[in-house]
Amino acid sequence: MKFLLDLIPVILFFTIFKWGEGHQNAAHSLVDQYMSGLIAGGAVQPAQSPILLATIALCVATMLQIAYLLARGKKVDGLLWVSALIMALFGGLTIYFHNDDFIKWKPTILYWFLALSLLVGQLFFKKNLMRKALEAQLKLPEEIWTKVSYAWTAFFFSLGFLNLFVAFVVFKSDTGAWVSFKLFGITAIFFIFVIGQTLFLSKYIKDES
Repeated sequence: MKFLLDLIPVILFFTIFKWGEGHQNAAHSLVDQYMSGLIAGGAVQPAQSPILLATIALCVATMLQIAYLLARGKKVDGLLWVSALIMALFGGLTIYFHNDDFIKWKPTILYWFLALSLLVGQLFFKKNLMRKALEAQLKLPEEIWTKVSYAWTAFFFSLGFLNLFVAFVVFKSDTGAWVSFKLFGITAIFFIFVIGQTLFLSKYIKDES
């Protein structure tokens, strides 16, 4: 359930962008009518409108996600607050400068923040954040928890670099292709990594049962 809730802003970002691509004149009209005060110069080219609409939708969806949790008396975890702050900064820069390079950097900054948090916690504070997050569901030997922590650290660092490579090299001139990769490609990579790690950990989980 939480995973699906986390995916909603990304799905909305994709959906709004694809709608804007297919209805560029309508998207441009919406940007001119409702977003001109947020944009440097007050106007943009029609081709820039889809990413601006998708970005504002992503920002609003993230804020609504937090508001929904607070309204239900649920705890908003630190990661969601950090994601919202990064989203506000890079989304705001994208809209103001009408430059999609900023929003393309946003996933990488988040992934690197996660990787650095895991690494700093493990090396300098002797705290395994992956163990803290998962030990209620998993019982693993201490040395395996360390491997899990370093595996996720390497994964997040790699995913950050992959996002930049796809955004600025592979699809340098095709923002739409990057938007599709952001939803389908990265989600698939997450699933594959989680499945691979689950298979690796299964023998240890079995030993503890």
